[in-house]
Amino acid sequence: MKHKDGFFKGVREAKIYYQYWLPDGDARAALLISHGLAEHSGRYMNVVNHFVPRGYAVYALDHYGHGRSEGRRVYVKGFADFTDVLKQYLAMVHAWQQDKLIFLLGHSMGALISAYFLLEHQSEFAGAILSGPSVIVPKNISRAKIAVAQVLSTIAPRVGIMALDASGVSRDPSVVRAYIDDPLVYNGKTTARLGSELLKAMQRVTAEASRITLPIMILQGGADRLVDPAGARILYDTVGSSDKTLKVYNGLYHEVYNEPEHNQVLGDVEAWLEKCAPSPS
Repeated sequence: MKHKDGFFKGVREAKIYYQYWLPDGDARAALLISHGLAEHSGRYMNVVNHFVPRGYAVYALDHYGHGRSEGRRVYVKGFADFTDVLKQYLAMVHAWQQDKLIFLLGHSMGALISAYFLLEHQSEFAGAILSGPSVIVPKNISRAKIAVAQVLSTIAPRVGIMALDASGVSRDPSVVRAYIDDPLVYNGKTTARLGSELLKAMQRVTAEASRITLPIMILQGGADRLVDPAGARILYDTVGSSDKTLKVYNGLYHEVYNEPEHNQVLGDVEAWLEKCAPSPS
């Protein structure tokens, strides 16, 4: 396995961190990871360690304002701060993996970014895997909080409004502790502007998801406390894909790739990918 990393200039000249892992031989296909809110690309080593030895190249970036990338933490001027950077990186991946199938793998907020991106760019992918998709407002966020966030987004866009509950990340205490102790994970409150932009993106995705027609796999932890599990079903029912799969894992928390049962989850993803990108005979 070979690992490389670097930076490229993204929105407003911000340095965006990327990294990738290559198999020893020629890659059979590539996975492009879009990570979740407040975290970073380095937290997907279970995905990397599963798929790279099986011949997949894995590419990931730290979204604007996340991880090693520049930008105010968990803040954007607009949702395009995420999608424009993803478009830049995708062009780089296409150049590196010419004529290879590329699959988009998005988790949580990264799944929302991915679904939003697919509305305009699905022809550039062979398929998509979305886990814990943050496509509807969690039930514990009231309409009053939403209204306040929308007002603050205009008058005080950088003010913090809500933090994630780290205990909901995984049922594995070591994963939770590593998340809390990770200096690249942001444990503060999400800014009002980002909260408002996420809400608008959710509304567009749920309204237009029928336009998504590429092969798609949606994964959801049944005991997820960080996003509403109903969002996965809504997205599955709404997308226009004829080839679509929904896997709900009863009892699992938000990060299905970091749960004790992650080998089962990754095995399911591998089997689905095998149908889309069969191994050379």
